[in-house]
Parts: sequence; C-alpha cells; structure tokens
Amino acid sequence: MAEPERTERRMRPAPLLFEPSEAVADPEHFFDLESIEDPRELLARATELTLAFRAAQDRAMEFQAVAAAQLADPRRFDSLSAAEVAARAEWTEDYADRMIEFGRGLLSGKHDPA
Repeated sequence: MAEPERTERRMRPAPLLFEPSEAVADPEHFFDLESIEDPRELLARATELTLAFRAAQDRAMEFQAVAAAQLADPRRFDSLSAAEVAARAEWTEDYADRMIEFGRGLLSGKHDPA
C-alpha cells in the first residue's frame, strides 16, 4: 500500500549565512567540527556553537513575536487575525495568541528580552 502524499511543507533549517555553500552541500561538514581531532578542542568549539545557536533561536523567536504583534495590530488597515498569523507561521491559534501578546510586550518594553 502506497503512503499518502504529503501536502504539508517540510521544515528545513535556514541556511547559515556564514557557512560556505560548498560546505553545506557536504552532509559530513558542520562548521569544520569534523576536522578537529583534539576532543578538548572539539568539545569547546561544539559548546560555543550550541550556545550561539540557542542565543540565535531566542533572538529569532523575539523577532517572530514582534512581527506577529505588528501583523495583528488592530490599528493597521491590513491587520491579521490570530488565526491568519497562525496560518502564516504554521502555529496553532493558541500559540499565535501567546506570541502576539509576547510581541506586544516586547514592543512596549514590558518584556525583558534577556
């Protein structure tokens, strides 16, 4: 029996701008970590990357929240509902509501982005 055709968009990580495209084409390549032979150095560099990716994820989420709040701003003539924001971001409507509120807080300075 054949599997049903998937109509949902498959999520892929965004390309990292500072990694050369030739390196991205090689599935074994990841920020030159594969070339580090000293396990101490490898652990240190991998830890640095982990922390940097976590920080980048947090910042990207803040920008998502700000954009969601701006799109849902009722003062905009083209304001979107939470359901429309959710559809664009591939979120649930409940999550979109929370992100819109978080973004409003960031825009008003009520949430500390730290």
